[in-house]
Amino acid sequence: MEQVAADGRAANEVRGLSAAEVAERVAAGRTNAFTADSSRSVGSIVRANVLTLFNGIVAACFLVLLLLGRWQDALFGVAALSNAIIGCVQEFRAKAALDRLALLNAPRARVRRDGTDAEIAPSDVVRDDVLVLRAGDQVPADAVVIASRGLQIDESMLTGESDAVDKRPDDEALSGSIVVAGEGAARVVRVGAESYANTFAAEAKRFQLVSSELRTSIDRVLRWVGWGIGPIGLLVLNAQMMVAGGWAQAWQQGTWSQAVVNTIAALTAMIPLGLVLMTSIAFAVGAARLAGQQVLVNELPAVEGLARVDVICLDKTGTLTAGEIRFDASFALDEVAGWEDALAWYGAAPDANATARCLREPFPVRRRLDAALRVPFSSARKWSAVSFVDGVRGTWVLGAPEMVFGDTAGDASTPLGAAVTRLASSGRRTLVLAYAPTALTDADVAAERLPDALVAVTVLTFIEAVRPDAAEALAYFRAQGVGVRVISGDNPRTVAAIAREVGLDVAGGFDARRLPDDEGELAAVLEEHTVFGRVTPDQKKRMVTALQARGHVVAMTGDGVNDALAIKTADIGIAMNSGAAATKAVARLVLLDGRFSHLPAVVAEGRRVIANIERVSMLFLTKTVYATGLAVLFGALVMEFPFLPRQLSITDGLTIGIPAFFLALLPNAQRYVPGFLRRSLSFAIPAGIVIAVALTIYTRLAMDLGLGTAQVRTGATIILAVVAIWVLTVLSRPVTRVKVLVIGAMFIALTAIFTVPPLGQFFQLQDPGADGAALVTLVAVLAVAAIEGVRFGHRRFVRRSLAAPRQQRGEVVEPGPRRRPTVITAAVVLVYVGGFLNTALGVLVLLTRYAVPPDLVLPVSLVGAATVLLGLFTVAGGSALSRRSVLARALLTAYLAVLVVLQATAMALTELDPVLVVALAAAVAVIAAVWVPARARRWFRTAPAADESMPPAPDPSRAAVPDAPPPA
Repeated sequence: MEQVAADGRAANEVRGLSAAEVAERVAAGRTNAFTADSSRSVGSIVRANVLTLFNGIVAACFLVLLLLGRWQDALFGVAALSNAIIGCVQEFRAKAALDRLALLNAPRARVRRDGTDAEIAPSDVVRDDVLVLRAGDQVPADAVVIASRGLQIDESMLTGESDAVDKRPDDEALSGSIVVAGEGAARVVRVGAESYANTFAAEAKRFQLVSSELRTSIDRVLRWVGWGIGPIGLLVLNAQMMVAGGWAQAWQQGTWSQAVVNTIAALTAMIPLGLVLMTSIAFAVGAARLAGQQVLVNELPAVEGLARVDVICLDKTGTLTAGEIRFDASFALDEVAGWEDALAWYGAAPDANATARCLREPFPVRRRLDAALRVPFSSARKWSAVSFVDGVRGTWVLGAPEMVFGDTAGDASTPLGAAVTRLASSGRRTLVLAYAPTALTDADVAAERLPDALVAVTVLTFIEAVRPDAAEALAYFRAQGVGVRVISGDNPRTVAAIAREVGLDVAGGFDARRLPDDEGELAAVLEEHTVFGRVTPDQKKRMVTALQARGHVVAMTGDGVNDALAIKTADIGIAMNSGAAATKAVARLVLLDGRFSHLPAVVAEGRRVIANIERVSMLFLTKTVYATGLAVLFGALVMEFPFLPRQLSITDGLTIGIPAFFLALLPNAQRYVPGFLRRSLSFAIPAGIVIAVALTIYTRLAMDLGLGTAQVRTGATIILAVVAIWVLTVLSRPVTRVKVLVIGAMFIALTAIFTVPPLGQFFQLQDPGADGAALVTLVAVLAVAAIEGVRFGHRRFVRRSLAAPRQQRGEVVEPGPRRRPTVITAAVVLVYVGGFLNTALGVLVLLTRYAVPPDLVLPVSLVGAATVLLGLFTVAGGSALSRRSVLARALLTAYLAVLVVLQATAMALTELDPVLVVALAAAVAVIAAVWVPARARRWFRTAPAADESMPPAPDPSRAAVPDAPPPA
């Protein structure tokens, strides 16, 4: 009976399950259905955007204000709720796009049912199914091998061991492992959640908050603020209670409520809620944009890694070439009977790879040959061998010439070497068919060794079509300072020929068989050479690791199963959709249409995201610093806090929150370099201190002038609005049309709040009086001048910090900006002075709206707002002049020419006014300074920098690469 049962199982294993048996297992729930989201779950999105520590603090403050009946001061609660909703909606949209793409591009499982092989979704696999395994497949469920023909499985993603494991009948094949050679069949024993590697599959396909400098830095700031809120809150509350007459009197007279409101205003201003929101939105929008370009992002924070990539490693086949290989020709070296039949067998073999399948048409099967013993092809050996039962004697070996015959294949003095070097140098892939008169033995197969007395019979050549977009993409990488390494398993001469065809300036390729084992020596070779051939899968991984050890951020692209280890190890793994399922599973990005031309867009998107986040972070951190500074200063000096929560809400929303949303989505090609938090704080801390000190000095002087509480708050709000808009403009440079619209719209909105009577009443804004207006103007202008000084120092600090690591490594650092001609310096100074004067005049005009008749309030306010904006953009123009902007020179000339005409007309129609004379002379002097002297004309021949807030980074990846062309 036992023998009959065993025979029945064997028969089922040959035919697989029947339809009825499959239906029975589905009904019993024994399926492989275990869905791992390709993006964040709904719950995790809601938790990340709503259930946070600072949202809890904001909610508590919001409820306290409602209980006190001060709903007008609880606007920040509505803003926080809106931020959370916007963040959730943006991530839901990105999740929907990613889930659709993941569903359309899910891997397939091959099973045998009713004696027929079929491809089904992995989730449709049931227990006891017979899996048909071939090279490149990923095992979808835990199974036991029942048949094996040279079956080798890579379990590195499960066990960490990089060597492929031979699988024989009764061995286990774990889900998530990769078939790298041979073929076989396996019976499923564990499915769904029981599978060993479903946790790995879930991690590979699911959105992850991966460790990153950006998120780590933001979390660090949030921890600092979290630790400070408690003691600072007590300090501020004590000061406000003292101002209200002391704790006892405040409780007795009911003035404690205003003290609490003031404290809440100070605490809520310290929390950089929008910074976390903008980071999440930027990641989500970046992933959604890439999805629209047929790029699937398996992990959204990988978008940050794209910005930091400075070396990209490319597999030749399927990346630089289209991956479509065709047979070219054969070149006979020795006459051995039966060589065509041997090639026919290799082409018709069930587990034939893409190269071997190209032999089917030129070498059709004329007679059936049965293999007696064989060593299947593997990526590590790069050869396979077979001995037949009868008809063709001896052993036939097909593989890479260098791997079969060693150095002889590269020696041009031998017939084989002469043929291989000549053909490989033309860009063709070469294989050699060799013959040994003795048959393989079991010992040969077990040891995977070549037989003795091999003779080269014929050299076979294959042609790959180069991708038409490869040259353009590589040119982009060179222009952006991204180092390129071409890593391939093919002949180094072939790889170098392809590299030259796509525009890389390389003399030849480096043979990976000569790579050193020491990681340091390996890294030195990688810095010196660009093209590498005969690279094994393990070497690809080691090369990526060596580059990372040198401080490089490495991206690896590929499509074959032999690229999976390197793709997984790289900082950013990029797989082609035409590649193996296992390769796509471990990649963070998948090019769904397989177009190499998407890579520049992928890198550009990453740079846009992180460069904008760095700029936006300076806005939010500046607010956190000045809010913390105000809380500490007013708490220590026991002064009444100069803002109501509602007044801070308008400045936060219109100078930080809303414009940050637009700035985070604008184009930005600046390459990211480490040190994000240090660079951001190097601007935010001094700028925040300037604002906090300015407001403290203003409040003290305003109190000495005898201004009322509402008047002091109004003046402080105006100062904060003007200075915060100025910070926004500084961080937005170079100012473009879109940025002008955003900045202008925000300032006009602020002006409307100070102008429209119902809004003025709601925000409790009052006329500060003549003395108050003069004080507000003086403090505002001095503060914006100090902000310009901070920006000046920040740019130089960033430039030095970028150059220091390169100097320590002994690299040549380009000299800094050229010294400006004296006349240009004078012109820039005049422009800056004019901008500050315009700003002061605009603030004064704005404040006069309290003293004019009601019908003149709106026109006066608009004139004042326009004048302040003119001052802002005039200073921005001066900054552009200092960066050799040709456009700034042209615009400034046009503006000054109009001004000269207006001034001359005014002088002709009125009495000679000394002020007009001085202004006219200054305008003419600036025009002459930027156009007339020869040195001034030469100064404006260089294009401006891409981003003033972050000077162009040096290219650390190319300093030690002599065979790479200089950046375009």
